Amino acid sequence: MPFQNFRVEVSDFIATVTFDRPPVNAQNRETREEAIRVFDQLSDRDDVRVVILTGAGKVFSAGADVKERVGLAQEPGDYVSHNRVTREFFYAVADCTKPVIAAVNGPAVGAGFALMLACDIMLVSESAYGVMPEVDVGLSGGQSFIMEHFTKSKARAMYFTGARISAQELHRLGVVEQVLPDAELMPAALAMARVIAAKSPIAVQAAKRGFNTVQAMPMREGYRYEQSITVALSHTEDAKEAQRAFVEKRKPVFKGR
Repeated sequence: MPFQNFRVEVSDFIATVTFDRPPVNAQNRETREEAIRVFDQLSDRDDVRVVILTGAGKVFSAGADVKERVGLAQEPGDYVSHNRVTREFFYAVADCTKPVIAAVNGPAVGAGFALMLACDIMLVSESAYGVMPEVDVGLSGGQSFIMEHFTKSKARAMYFTGARISAQELHRLGVVEQVLPDAELMPAALAMARVIAAKSPIAVQAAKRGFNTVQAMPMREGYRYEQSITVALSHTEDAKEAQRAFVEKRKPVFKGR
């Protein structure tokens, strides 16, 4: 089905999702509801093994559309409903069954920064930066996303001051995988996506599920859970093919089962 704020293209098991809401890809309820549908559909598609998320224009996402906040709580339950959709917007990306590569083509502001951090792997252009200006517009949100990636002091300093974190600093801190010239961003994202798409989709999806699950578990129980995934994978055709290919010194041919 067509979407108003997102363009979805699928080729060679790679889905490229472009957030396209001019002029700065601000997030309102419509875009969030659409994004949930987009990523839920991609989770279920057998012809998709990896997803690239990027923004149209020169901004990845300017975050929440503050204009929508004016007069939001007109009826009881308005804010509860708004918060539920906002939460699921981020977790539709984080919980997508396929790995999501963020190709951050420009500023990632507030909820746009949180959207970037919800992805599995982050590649950013030299012109990109992250910033959380929530307190400057009377909001508070996104702390859980930045606390996952930054130290206690850094997370609080950037949040309380609204300081911009450059692409180079994000890389120095180990938050993002690569910083690239603007023209090289999408080619690099596609190159990484091709590597992932060539692997067993069952194993990759199980690995993502493992990362998401063990994150909140004690190490011993987390490792036990990982072992249960390995046992389940060992019974798949893809696992047997991978092992045969390794012994025979050839490239495996995966069927996704």
